[in-house]
Amino acid sequence: MRKINGVYSARPFSDRRWLLPFFASLLISLTLLMATVLGLFSSPNAGDSLSLDIVTITSNDDSEGYSIGLDRKILLGQPVASLEEEEEEEEAPRIAYLITGTKGDSQRMRRTLQAVYHPRNQYILHLDLEAPPRERIDLTMYVKGDPLFSEVENVRVIAKANLVTYKGPTMIACTLHAISILLKEKLRWDWFINLSASDYPLMTQDDILHVLSSLPRNLNFIEHSPITGWKLIQRARPIIVDPGLYLSKKFNVFTTTEQRELPTSFKLYTGSAWVMLTRRFVEYCIQGWENLPRTILMYYVNFISSPEGYFHTVICNSDEFRNTSISHDLHYINWDNPPRQHPLYLSSKDFDRMVKSGMPFARKFAKGDPVLDKIDRELLGRSNGQVTPGRWCNQRSNGAEQCSSRVHDFKFLPGPGAERLQQLMKKLVSEEFRNGSCSKLQYDQTKRDWIASRKTSH
Repeated sequence: MRKINGVYSARPFSDRRWLLPFFASLLISLTLLMATVLGLFSSPNAGDSLSLDIVTITSNDDSEGYSIGLDRKILLGQPVASLEEEEEEEEAPRIAYLITGTKGDSQRMRRTLQAVYHPRNQYILHLDLEAPPRERIDLTMYVKGDPLFSEVENVRVIAKANLVTYKGPTMIACTLHAISILLKEKLRWDWFINLSASDYPLMTQDDILHVLSSLPRNLNFIEHSPITGWKLIQRARPIIVDPGLYLSKKFNVFTTTEQRELPTSFKLYTGSAWVMLTRRFVEYCIQGWENLPRTILMYYVNFISSPEGYFHTVICNSDEFRNTSISHDLHYINWDNPPRQHPLYLSSKDFDRMVKSGMPFARKFAKGDPVLDKIDRELLGRSNGQVTPGRWCNQRSNGAEQCSSRVHDFKFLPGPGAERLQQLMKKLVSEEFRNGSCSKLQYDQTKRDWIASRKTSH
């Protein structure tokens, strides 16, 4: 159009240069239309298969309170999974593991990772800042160089490590950091489990996932009891400072001369630092749609052994999650009587008791203790340097396990470990056992039973 005296004027109608592009585009449109129509009636096996992205299907789980998006991809000309298999895949649980270690623990972390590995799960490895950079680089290169981990892409190493101080809140900061990564990357998982390099499984992931398939997804396994007695005096009243919050080298926490009053807006709880928490609950701790998780986190910044109290205090003071707690840490631990600060190291003499306990995990193990080889051989069926096999593993022609790719990772091959865990879960979810959760009862670690709490003077 031309502008004449401030007014836009169209070209004369006699200009016919638009006809050629018009007929060319019309010809192309007709050609594409014919190709589409003919393609609808052609054989699905003719030519190369075409990958189509199907609309996202969302499965709502009322017990969870959140939705899981499942992106479906179907290859034309290939068999499509039955509806029954799709439902089974959606219902099968997933676990997110955090495995932590410090200087000299990279090899132990590798072994624990191999022992608890399953392509359905997610794994985050944190080697704290005390470990030299070379050790962290070696651990990262191992994960990147493993063909299975590279294929499934479900193992991550935290590159920017945190300094973790024993007894300090930096341990909670490390755990919340890992959970934040899992949530930020929108990974699919139902429960969060934290393990250390000195932990080890007593059954396969097929055993554990099979049993968890029959449990409600809103149960939180966190051993807890109201804080009383010496813990109230030695942990709740002192004010501590963790140098790991502001220094780059590890130092012990130090205590101030001042004492503090106990909180009145929430009650204090204590228990095991080893937990299995639901996604819904840890989302609440991170995102906090009310201020309770943040208030309690600020309180535990100056609290001795905060990993043994933060999650416990949050869950027992929350109306939404209080009744979802089961006071058990799912670990076999051998304590002195009365219990000291650290548990006893486990060895071959504890093997039978570990198995009979029905616990899925145990701690603490010394580096390279022979009992770990016994667990690999008799309970996990794991070869040295290999991941624990399961139904998802392919097999070579000679029958040897080759866990290099996943086939139907939502199907499990449970063994004797699943039977032991089912018996334990039957007890833990019983009304008799759960009556002690977030109540005035205390959990005796040596007797593995509830006892009435004793009144203590303040």
